[in-house]
Order: sequence, then C-alpha cells, then structure tokens
Amino acid sequence: ERAFQESLKNGVVLCNLMNTIKPGSIKKINQSNMAFKMMENIENFLRAAENYGCKKIDIFQVVDLYERQNMTQVVNGIYALGRVTQKNGFMGPSLGPKEADSNPRNFDEDVLKAGQTVIGLQAGSNRGASQSGMNFGKTRSILD
Repeated sequence: ERAFQESLKNGVVLCNLMNTIKPGSIKKINQSNMAFKMMENIENFLRAAENYGCKKIDIFQVVDLYERQNMTQVVNGIYALGRVTQKNGFMGPSLGPKEADSNPRNFDEDVLKAGQTVIGLQAGSNRGASQSGMNFGKTRSILD
C-alpha cells in the first residue's frame, strides 16, 4: 500500500493518465517535490476527472492520497474513472466494468394493478406448506 501511495503521491502519474484519456484536460503538471505543488497536481486530476464525468461521491479527496488517509477510496476513484472512460468511448485499455446506462420503464395502469396481485418468490411460496414435523419445546409422551 505504501509503494502504491508513494507512486501516486506527487500527482504526476494521475495527471498524465487524465491527459491520456482526455488530451489537454490538465494544462500544467508540476514536477516539483514541494508539498503544495504535489497536492495541486492531485487537485487538478480530481477536477479533471469530475469534469470528465466522474461523480464527486465516487472520487477521493486530496488528503486521502497525499496523507494516505483512505487509500481504499483512492482505488475506488481510479476504478470510477475507468468506468466513465468506457462510457465516454475511450478506445485505450480499460479498468473495471462499464458503467450501466439507464433503462427507464413505463408501465400503464393495467400492468401496475396486475403486478399488485402477484406474490413474488422473494416472499416465499405456499407450496407444500404445513406444520408437519414442527416441534416447539420438549415433546410430551403420554403413556399409561
């Protein structure tokens, strides 16, 4: 985990990744090892990823990566970018599954009413339902 964080900490790899996905999305990549310049690179990557279509909830915060506070969220953010790249038609290598497209359904009133009378299998079924073989408590033997 530490090696992974160290390789991404200065933000250069992430900025280059974003410029590969969408050329020109990050104008200036800081090569300096000064803390605020590295954090600026990470912030530029996050802003570019959000502009590209990543949801803010899916990406990480600067401190998650820079201070190694939440590396799981960093990985999730990179996977989120991978999902969005496939949806946006990026032709390079992909990471993770493609983000699903919406599939809205419109039912008329008759179909909705018919659906209310169906007992779904998630509720179980009453086939073969009986209380045979059920015992609660201690069995009672009645002998003379």
